[in-house]
Amino acid sequence: MPSTSVYTGADGSITLSTPEGAEGEQAQAVLDAYELISVGRVHDVRVEVQSDVRAYHEVGQRYATELRPGNVHIRGTIGRAYINGALLKLLLGEAATSRPAASWTQPAFNITLLLANPALPGQTNTLTLHGVKIENWVYNLPEDDFVMEAVGFQALHLTVEDAG
Repeated sequence: MPSTSVYTGADGSITLSTPEGAEGEQAQAVLDAYELISVGRVHDVRVEVQSDVRAYHEVGQRYATELRPGNVHIRGTIGRAYINGALLKLLLGEAATSRPAASWTQPAFNITLLLANPALPGQTNTLTLHGVKIENWVYNLPEDDFVMEAVGFQALHLTVEDAG
């Protein structure tokens, strides 16, 4: 039975994990060093899935005859009010501490977004983004507000699970 719960950001949590391979090992080193399995102080999370749908128009027809699926793009952003360099190291890998002589491995990881209403135990909505790589990092130091960092990311694919 699909979930019909209404959620707020207070019902959510974010955890990180790593895939196998060199990119996952790079990310695991950062997660271990910063104890970043559970991501805290998150301000804003956005996940966007875009499918390149192409319409086929026949000669003499004003409406499309067929819609063809195309490439799928998964991207998003995370804002965070806890600055410690972990997200920047997940972007740059070993290049965050020194200038490497040649190319380097960019870390890849998985992001799991879990929504659970405490009033309805056992009912959860889980979205897992696989093969995530951070594509940009922004550090904002305002005069009269909280210091924030934000990252933009892309993912290879995602999975969804509704339980309860």
